[in-house]
Amino acid sequence: MQVILLERIERLGQMGDVVEVKAGFARNFLLPQKKALRATKDNKTFFDTQRAQLEATNLKQRQEAETVAKKINGLKVVLLRQASDMGQLYGSVTARDIAEGIDGAGFTVQKSQVLVDRPIKNLGIHDVRVRLHPEVMVTVAVNVAKSDEEAEAQAKGLNPAELLERPETLQSEGSAGESGATTPSEAKA
Repeated sequence: MQVILLERIERLGQMGDVVEVKAGFARNFLLPQKKALRATKDNKTFFDTQRAQLEATNLKQRQEAETVAKKINGLKVVLLRQASDMGQLYGSVTARDIAEGIDGAGFTVQKSQVLVDRPIKNLGIHDVRVRLHPEVMVTVAVNVAKSDEEAEAQAKGLNPAELLERPETLQSEGSAGESGATTPSEAKA
């Protein structure tokens, strides 16, 4: 089935391109989401008359997305989850969880805008892409940890496996900073 794209779609084309897609993809996604029109003679003339307005609207939306992208790019979101002793999560972190974390940071993002390439099933820091506009993409660091202390340690560059092997690392950093005393493990190091 041939369709006329009304916006840029990754791996398909730019606005105004006439592309060949599978009928189910067009019927179930492109047409209901108003991302494309069937490539009929009437729709082609309609698109040609509306092209300037569609491009102006797209440009305005892209500029708004770029201003938000400058603020949100490099954002670090902390998600606390339960995990096994080996660092495996008892579930996985979903796009909805990440979107809620970004919302908590003061930015409005839909779960459909969060692109999770592979499931997040381990503790640690994971880079996730967020599509603010079809032409604007940002990266957000998602810090998945068991506790706030562990999230801080991961942000400093410590590996979650090291934290599991040496839980005194977190306690010694906090206690050494407060009282100035050293623990036996710190004296050896």
